[in-house]
Amino acid sequence: MDAGMGETASISAKLGLALVFLLACSAFVAFQMGGVPQSGFLIAAAVIGGYMALNIGANDVANNVGPAVGSKALTMVGALLIAAVFEAAGAIIAGGDVVSTIKNGIIDPARMPDPQTFVWAMMAALLAAALWLNLATWIGAPVSTTHSIVGGVMGAGMAAVGIDAVNWPTMGTIAASWVISPVLGGLIAAGFLAFIKFRILYTDDRVAAARKWVPILVGVMVSAFTMYLMMKGIKKIWKVETPVVIAIGIAAFIITVLPVRKAVFRASANMTGRRKEIASLFRLPLVASAALLSFAHGSNDVANAIGPLAAIVSGINSGEIVTSAPIPIWVMVIGAIGIAAGLILFGPKLIKTVGSKITKLDPIRAYTVALSAALTVIVASALGLPVSSTHIAVGAVFGVGFLRESLNHRRRQVVNPPMLVDGSDNTEVDAHIEALRQIDPNEAEKAEKKLRKRLLVRRNYAFTIATAWVVTVPAGAFLGALLFFTIRGIML
Repeated sequence: MDAGMGETASISAKLGLALVFLLACSAFVAFQMGGVPQSGFLIAAAVIGGYMALNIGANDVANNVGPAVGSKALTMVGALLIAAVFEAAGAIIAGGDVVSTIKNGIIDPARMPDPQTFVWAMMAALLAAALWLNLATWIGAPVSTTHSIVGGVMGAGMAAVGIDAVNWPTMGTIAASWVISPVLGGLIAAGFLAFIKFRILYTDDRVAAARKWVPILVGVMVSAFTMYLMMKGIKKIWKVETPVVIAIGIAAFIITVLPVRKAVFRASANMTGRRKEIASLFRLPLVASAALLSFAHGSNDVANAIGPLAAIVSGINSGEIVTSAPIPIWVMVIGAIGIAAGLILFGPKLIKTVGSKITKLDPIRAYTVALSAALTVIVASALGLPVSSTHIAVGAVFGVGFLRESLNHRRRQVVNPPMLVDGSDNTEVDAHIEALRQIDPNEAEKAEKKLRKRLLVRRNYAFTIATAWVVTVPAGAFLGALLFFTIRGIML
């Protein structure tokens, strides 16, 4: 009873702090825009933008730090602080000074009958995306904020103009990303994990193998994140051609390998080859990756919160329909602070889901997930494929889990005595089965069969998350259309 009351009080306190943030947004905009025409509409839009930013922080940032927390490379408090700082820094430093108002070009703004209708559509889209993200966070499903806002814009656009306003080929590429992103992310993560297992963990001398391969693997990560940040993290303040990005990535690999090799030799001097000792070599790169992923995410996904808000502000101030709008500093601050606040207040739920509830992660597995997040974006960009960073990261977690299942089942079929997937003797379980065999051979056989079929990925999470991904755009579109009609009915 006391625990339940404590949890209720904690939730109430978090909701109260979120409300304080939204009230601060409205008070600040009222002070800034008090004499502007339609200032009340601007205040409402700022509150909705702040609400959207809170939900981005609560839902989407989990993908960046969840693996590090699940592997215990970072504590929850440490992850929240690192992600909040780097998310806000990415939004403010590299978020850009102009934002596209029609996300992904999914509707034709020229078909809007007047600026007022355009502003109503943007407000409906923003609120629809925020509400859907809120619901997804509540059920524990990490979803794409980009897809959420795409759905909201599509629905509001169809309600305002008609079905012909939607760019259906673009919507087709977005639908393709539902499959491409998680599959590509899962394959890359599983591929690197398999490489680490067979080249390091399944060798006779793990320490020697780690000294050989860990510096190269860390170099690959540094190279990938260097290119990832140049392509996604700082592209709005420094746009670099692809050959230059590749050259800098290669240089980053070369510069990294030698000092990391020396560090690995020092760290492994007294190692005996236990898996936990080898895994510890990946902790520092994993922490750095969480920070860099957060920075890149903040610089990109802040647009999901402030893009429609900037469109509303620009549309009201100029009286025109705009396809790209300057970002007032107060709009950027609302987005940056809102994402950080949403992460700290409501982010732990999804961080735990990504980090430990789908499958068990250690620093090695988490490393492959983080590396996959960067490499998949690079590969997809080179091939011109649409991808979602959320789907990539979660797909990578599933890829790691399913690979573990496959290897675990295979090794238990051929190895005697049975061994765990990481190569360590499962002595306690084996002893239990052997003792059971002396008492009841049939029960021992059932227990051993059950062990061989052990599932390392929780299927219920897979079903919930996959369903949420599929319905995100349609749900956002339905809410966007409904809210557009509501807003228009109130305003007319």
